Amino acid sequence: MKKYLVLENGNVYEGEAIGSEGETVAEIVFTTSMTAYLETLTDLSYKGQAVVQTFPLIGNYGVITPDSESKAPSVSGYIVREICEYPSNFRCEESLEKYLKDNGIPGIKGIDTRSLTKTLRESGTMNGAIVDDPSDISLDTIKDYKIKDPVAEVTVKEIEVLEPEGDKKFTVAMFDYGIKSNIIRSLLKRNCEIYLLPADTPADKVREIKPDGIFLSNGPGDPTDNVKSIETIKELMQDKIPTMGICLGHQILALAHGFNTTKLKYGHRGANHPVKNLESGRVYISSQNHGYAVVSDSLDKSVAKELFINGNDKTNEGLRYLKEPAFSVQFHPEACGGPQDTDFLFDEFIKLMEG
Repeated sequence: MKKYLVLENGNVYEGEAIGSEGETVAEIVFTTSMTAYLETLTDLSYKGQAVVQTFPLIGNYGVITPDSESKAPSVSGYIVREICEYPSNFRCEESLEKYLKDNGIPGIKGIDTRSLTKTLRESGTMNGAIVDDPSDISLDTIKDYKIKDPVAEVTVKEIEVLEPEGDKKFTVAMFDYGIKSNIIRSLLKRNCEIYLLPADTPADKVREIKPDGIFLSNGPGDPTDNVKSIETIKELMQDKIPTMGICLGHQILALAHGFNTTKLKYGHRGANHPVKNLESGRVYISSQNHGYAVVSDSLDKSVAKELFINGNDKTNEGLRYLKEPAFSVQFHPEACGGPQDTDFLFDEFIKLMEG
């Protein structure tokens, strides 16, 4: 069955349908990861977006549900050059095609994903529609699409308490803006008891927990939309509780200190992004998934200093705060699959709590 991808600039790509029946309008983004397509599909930071895989063959090892980063995928659509019909792996449970169908994700295959990616790089991220007939949808409808309140849709609805693998050493209040499962695992194995909190949890409720540390997770959407969360973190920072943030959590922490964020032309998504540690001069390879960044020129250098910058475009990738025991990074030190060169940052968070 034929399927079409229509971009808001009028470009139309003809391909074949994959996944579930139906149509979708979404923000079209690309990831350069060569593997970990299941982790991509289940990364809640993609809420409201349709993902283009730049690697040409996807699905060759099938679906392995223990590798998922959330309970269910959140992408609005899926775009590939070729999808493997007969996966081969001793852990394989089902094909990627069946997984897409079972989870209601419409997609398209057989288009020139290289041409599409070049368009998104040159013109910037734009909206698009995956449809059965391109004449049935107007460009105005596509242009008007906006991701609305994605954090409210993906966060937990009530507080969950998660116990560590060994004896509890620390209690962490973890704000769930759309958290990846391996972030939770990274702290559980470091003997942290976790209170997984809905994104709108007020500061007084956090104080009742008496946490040794506060963690701000990754998540989808424009960070400036999270007005209530920003005010809550601003209030909690007065308590000088050790704090770590990743991705959206990094941006919310920066906004709580009065810094600014901006939307990137086409974002950073993939498992091969270089970041430079400005304290040591060392460069690490990181996994990333974000469309916004903290504006370096907006920093008050008496409040925070840049900890990491991107090796390609020099955008901010991390901050260390000077008046509170807090730091945050834009990339994913817990990446699966992907490089875990910066996994030591979780140990740095532990040291802050020990101090």
